[in-house]
Parts: sequence; C-alpha cells; structure tokens
Amino acid sequence: MAQWLVKEEPENYGFDQLERDRKTVWSGVRNPLAQKHLRGIRKGDRIFYYHTGKEKAVVAIAQALSDAYPDPSDASGKLYALDVGPVQRLSSPVTLASIKADAAFSSFPLVRMSRLSVMPVTDKEWKRICDMGSSRSS
Repeated sequence: MAQWLVKEEPENYGFDQLERDRKTVWSGVRNPLAQKHLRGIRKGDRIFYYHTGKEKAVVAIAQALSDAYPDPSDASGKLYALDVGPVQRLSSPVTLASIKADAAFSSFPLVRMSRLSVMPVTDKEWKRICDMGSSRSS
C-alpha cells in the first residue's frame, strides 16, 4: 500500500463535501507529473487530503476506492481519474508553514514543488504528518 497527497480548493470540493458524498471521482488533473503519480494510485492506497488556497493545510485522510482509470470525460484518452472516499479528518490541520518549518520534510514534494496537485508520501512523512495532526497513522 502506497501513500499520496492530493490537493483541492476547499471552495471547489472540500473534505466536508467528500464526507457528505462518501465517494467522488478525482479528475481534472492536467499536470503531466501529477498525472503520472495519479496513474500509480491503487485501490486501498491512503491519501492525505490537502486544502489549498487560504487554508494551505493537510486536513484529512482519504482512501483510493479504485485503481486509477482512464478519465471518461477526457476525449484525448490521455488523462486518468480515480474514485476516492473519506476515512477521517485530522484532529488538527497540518499547515504548509509547519511542514516547511520541519527539517524532516526537506525533500517532500509539497515543499519542493508546491504547485503539484498529486504527489507520493513516504512512510516517514506519513507518520510525521499524522503525529503533527494527532491522527492515528494507519
């Protein structure tokens, strides 16, 4: 099982909405590197849900409910999508500022490539963010 981080504007589709819907199709990713990461996601993988914009924080844990699959809304056939469901909200959001201030995240893509919307998360990064957000890490 791998771990990932996906980013979304809370005004567009926040974690509250995912909790209400219980499942969504994660699509609309255009960046080639983000698409490469999205294609690597498999059913059961854990996902940090990151709110962009004014909030800039990891707010929750979600889960891949499917393997990545060709995005049905993409006529070119090049883009992929994914079914995602909520797992739990973190007890406290983990802000980008707190992540940047922690030397353990010096190579974390969120710090190095802040505009990337889908990125891998190592086991150490996963545990550290869960600890910072006071959430169980499994």
